Amino acid sequence: MAAEIVNPRSDSESLQGHTEQESGAEPLDSFDPAFALHRGGKMAVQATVPVRDKDDLSLAYTPGVAKVCSAIAEQPELVHDYTWKSSVVAVVTDGTAVLGLGDIGPEASLPVMEGKAILFKQFGGVDAVPIALNCTDVDEIVETVVRLAPSFGGVNLEDISAPRCFEIERRLQERLDIPVFHDDQHGTAVVTLAALRNAARLSGRTLGDLRAVISGAGAAGVAIARMLVEAGIGDVAVADRKGVVSRDREDLTPIKRELASFTNKAGLSGTLEAALAGADVFIGVSGGTVPEPAVASMAEGAFVFAMANPNPEVHPEVAHKYAAVVATGRSDFPNQINNVLAFPGIFAGALQVRASRITEGMKLAAAEALASVVGDDLAADYVIPSPFDERVAPAVTAAVAAAARAEGVARR
Repeated sequence: MAAEIVNPRSDSESLQGHTEQESGAEPLDSFDPAFALHRGGKMAVQATVPVRDKDDLSLAYTPGVAKVCSAIAEQPELVHDYTWKSSVVAVVTDGTAVLGLGDIGPEASLPVMEGKAILFKQFGGVDAVPIALNCTDVDEIVETVVRLAPSFGGVNLEDISAPRCFEIERRLQERLDIPVFHDDQHGTAVVTLAALRNAARLSGRTLGDLRAVISGAGAAGVAIARMLVEAGIGDVAVADRKGVVSRDREDLTPIKRELASFTNKAGLSGTLEAALAGADVFIGVSGGTVPEPAVASMAEGAFVFAMANPNPEVHPEVAHKYAAVVATGRSDFPNQINNVLAFPGIFAGALQVRASRITEGMKLAAAEALASVVGDDLAADYVIPSPFDERVAPAVTAAVAAAARAEGVARR
C-alpha cells in the first residue's frame, strides 16, 4: 500500500496562529466540535519507508532512486510496481455541486474532498488525494485532469454539477486508460440498485415486476435510471422540475432526450405526483417534498427511497404509513443509501487488477455483491448493510475485480 492517510492534528499543534485568533474573534472550534475535528485538516501523507541515516537516504532518494527512474523510463509499466500509482486515486472537484450546498467554490469544497479521501482509505484501503480545481470550463477541467493523470491509478470525479459532469466523465474516459468514475452518478446508482434488489427479494418479487419513479434528472437520477434498466427493471420514469421526462417533450436537453429514449415505456406524462399513482417504487434524488396523497396513491407494498439530505423528499414517518420498505440518505434512519458502501470497493477492485476503465458490468457486480452481504438477515429495516460492516469492501472488491477480468479490461 502507498502512503497512509493519518490524522495530522499532533503535527499541527504548533500552527495555532489562526485567523480567528489574530483578529481577536473567538475560534470556531471553541463552540462547535465539527470545527475542532477539522482543525488543521483531516489527513496527511505518511512515508512507508524509513529515512533514518545516509544509507536510507541514498536508497529512498539519490542516488538509488535514479535506478528506479531509469527502469521505468525503459519499461513504463514498471511504474505500477515501483511507485504508488496503482494504489492512489485523485478525488477531483470544481466545487460546483457540493453536498446540499451547491456551488460554493473549490476552497470551500476541500473539507468534503478530504473526507472522501479518508473514506477511501478507511473503507477500501485506497489512498486518495483531494484536488480542487479553480476552473469550471469543461475543456479546462478535462485538460487539467489529463495532465495530472500520470500520477494516479484512477480518477474519482466529485461534486461537479450536471450536465457538465456527464461530458467531463465521458471525455476523460475516452482519453485516459485508467478508471474514471463520477461517484455522484454511479456510486449512488450501485447502492440504490443493491437496496432495491433486496427489497424486491423481501417481498417475493423481482426487479422485472417493479415500476419505479425517480424524482430528479440530474447526475444521480440519470445514472440510477440507466442502471435499473441495465439490471432489468420492469419500467422506470424520471421526473424533473417540469414533470415526467418523455419523448414528446420539446424542452429536453441532450442528456434528457437520451434518458427519454430508454425509460418510461408506459409513456407517462405530466407531474411526478400523477406518475406515482400505482407505482411500486419511489426514488428521490432531488430534494423538495412529495405530498402525502401522492405517496398514498402508490401500489400496495411499495418501496420509498427518499434520499435527499438532510430533508428526505418523504419523511420516514409518512413513508412508513404506506410503504413496505423505506430508505433514506441519512444515518439516523435504517437503510441508509450511502455511497461509501460502493466507491471504496469499486476502486479497490479496479486498481487490484489495473483495470483500464470501470464498466457497466463491474458496477452491476458491485451492486450484486453489496446486496448479497445482507444474506439471510434480510428485513424491512435491513435491505442494505451498514458502511461499518467489515464484509462490505472485500465483497465489492472481489466482485469488481472478477467482473473486470471477465469483461477484458483487467491488465493483471
